[in-house]
Amino acid sequence: MAVNVPRPDDLRREPVLPPGFSLVTLREAGDAFAHAQAIATEAGAATLVWVRRFDIVEFAVVLEPDAVLGEARLAHYLAMNALADALAVHCPPERPVLFRWPDALIYDHGLIGGGRLAWPQGCGEGDVADWLVFGAMLRATTMAPFAIEQTGVGMAEEGFEEVDAVDLIESFARHLMLGVTHWQSDGPKAVARRWLDRLDKVVGTRHGIEANGDLVATSQSGIERRSLVEALGRADWLDRDSGGPKL
Repeated sequence: MAVNVPRPDDLRREPVLPPGFSLVTLREAGDAFAHAQAIATEAGAATLVWVRRFDIVEFAVVLEPDAVLGEARLAHYLAMNALADALAVHCPPERPVLFRWPDALIYDHGLIGGGRLAWPQGCGEGDVADWLVFGAMLRATTMAPFAIEQTGVGMAEEGFEEVDAVDLIESFARHLMLGVTHWQSDGPKAVARRWLDRLDKVVGTRHGIEANGDLVATSQSGIERRSLVEALGRADWLDRDSGGPKL
């Protein structure tokens, strides 16, 4: 099967971002999520850090919340919505783009990427954080034939033709700004409900998002509450050895 591997020339372009954004680019060995945290205080909101990798679309964006940390973490769902919307715009038709709670992105039933959220160490739940950083990864190519035990997928192998990292980053930034507008007009609960629409749900279970971002799952077996903070700390979708989404 022919594989549409991203061309190296694609990485020479720079994203055209909405007004107010600033771009920081790193070489392939860089870490967008860590770098964005390191410069967040000085760089400020809407700074987007991009690593020029050909195998993974990797970037992070700095956010400046105006609510206390316990509420502001709902921005994770806002950014995940933007990430899924960016992928859905460019994917082949009629393929599901879903979430696995709280931070994994599933495409056509395979893990394709995920998001992470960071905030300053020592910031209390009732304090307003100086910044939040949302980091994202999408696998551009698996660089290997599909194996039976493989649960991850890549854009190249899934038919994303003529799509590169720059396209996805530009789309993410536009959807993020649209999401912020909806947040300001309708509130964070509407953002969380929109995220729930894409949740890979268990049949017979009703799901809700609490004010602090925790997931509440209600079924005949009872009520289960899952901590957003603990789940974000695990980032179960991330292979820390390879530095990319798990295969």
